[in-house]
Amino acid sequence: MKLAYWMYAGPAHIGTLRVASSFKNVHAIMHAPLGDDYFNVMRSMLERERNYTPVTISVVDRNVLARGSQEKVIDNIVRKDQEETPDLIVLTPTCTSSILQEDLQNFVDRAQMESKGDVMLADVNHYRVNELQAADKTLLQILQFYIAKGRKKGDIGEGKTEKPSVNIIGMTTLGFHNQHDCIELKKLMADLGIEINAILPEGASVTELKNLPRAWFNLVPYREIGLMSAQYLAEEFGMPYVDITPMGVVETARCIRKIQQVINEQGANVDYEEFINHQTMFVSQAAWFSRSIDCQNLTGKKAVVFGDNTHAAAMTKVLAREMGIHVVLAGTYCKYDADWFREQVSEYCDEVLISEDNGEIGDAIARIEPAAIFGTQMERHVGKRLNIPCGVIAAPIHIQNFPIGYKPFLGYEGTNQVTDLVYNSFTLGMEDHLLEIFGGHDTKEVIQKTISADSDLNWTKEAQGELNKVPGFVRGKVKRNTEKFARERGFSQISLEVMYAAKESVGA
Repeated sequence: MKLAYWMYAGPAHIGTLRVASSFKNVHAIMHAPLGDDYFNVMRSMLERERNYTPVTISVVDRNVLARGSQEKVIDNIVRKDQEETPDLIVLTPTCTSSILQEDLQNFVDRAQMESKGDVMLADVNHYRVNELQAADKTLLQILQFYIAKGRKKGDIGEGKTEKPSVNIIGMTTLGFHNQHDCIELKKLMADLGIEINAILPEGASVTELKNLPRAWFNLVPYREIGLMSAQYLAEEFGMPYVDITPMGVVETARCIRKIQQVINEQGANVDYEEFINHQTMFVSQAAWFSRSIDCQNLTGKKAVVFGDNTHAAAMTKVLAREMGIHVVLAGTYCKYDADWFREQVSEYCDEVLISEDNGEIGDAIARIEPAAIFGTQMERHVGKRLNIPCGVIAAPIHIQNFPIGYKPFLGYEGTNQVTDLVYNSFTLGMEDHLLEIFGGHDTKEVIQKTISADSDLNWTKEAQGELNKVPGFVRGKVKRNTEKFARERGFSQISLEVMYAAKESVGA
């Protein structure tokens, strides 16, 4: 049963709520059973929000099931329109409301007659799409709604801005380091002499959407959210868009060169090569680090990368191209966009894994036994069990991945943060070894971390003593290899002789 597994991407209504609550003065009404409103708590806790989350649940209870929910939903929409006076109310369906097979668009049409603000339905199939797909589609629907409204009123922004300008699309609440990335991208655009026309949905007003066509181009830093909107604007208004994620020295430079090409084709005359060289040599420390002895010590070390498409692809390229690290496996849980991911990473890794099953990812990590993992919080849990350090690079994430301090992953400051993450992740495994050398452990017995909680094999006192002499950061691997060797040959007890035989069999 699917619900028995952890989910990498949440249900569709979470994506819709992320987008709706990111806009300024937009309220979401969620048609769902009591308990499905955990989004409010999650957002308040993780984002450390000072204000109430603009989401209200229209509860599906036994009375609704008996009489229908039309009047209740309409009353909730009208009430919130009067209390909050939002520019827009988004009716958010859930799997439950889909099962009820109610005509939610009719609810919206009726509520609009009594509401001063706009009312619209987030029309997504909650059985066919996940959180990320729903967020992308909801953003597109809101954009289309206000472009259509502007056209009807003859109020669409016409003519490009005097100076080169950009719409940054895809920044949302609960996004992985989105707030910090947004600050870094604004700084980068200012350095390039490009004005910000709009940033959406985070902090944007829906009344501003009619002016999006005035920008010279759109920047989509994350493939998961914003690409559909950029493609729509390209089709409707001929607006070019840049969808290169500026993560790492090479990709940041490639993104800037693409921006240069796009705005020069529209009449600008800029050359960013000197800026790229200065930033690479003196602002970003990543290029310098890649030539240092610290990075050379990492050359050839094995790594596993897993996450959403954007961050997993970008991190794979950074590790392989910029640091000389051997990416044995690169994977993503965005199965709906698997072809793009394969095309991006195939030349930089040995194996590509497309899966939503965290158990499958854990088994692959256990099989490969890399020196470090770069993944989500789920891979971090796997790493803790296997004693393999893990740097978190993508959602799903923990509150520790919503740092108060400034920690972008994009742009030139982002290259420094990524470099620190990589270096610290690889060197973390040395801590136990150094503590043992200098007598820093308080306990005499070393607790073993293995995949299984219990072992069906007995270790003799001498063999256990020999195992304890092995440095801590590889002890788990030695133990697993020895036990695998013993099981294959039918040994029920591991002695010194079995240990030595196992060591010889792997050529150690």
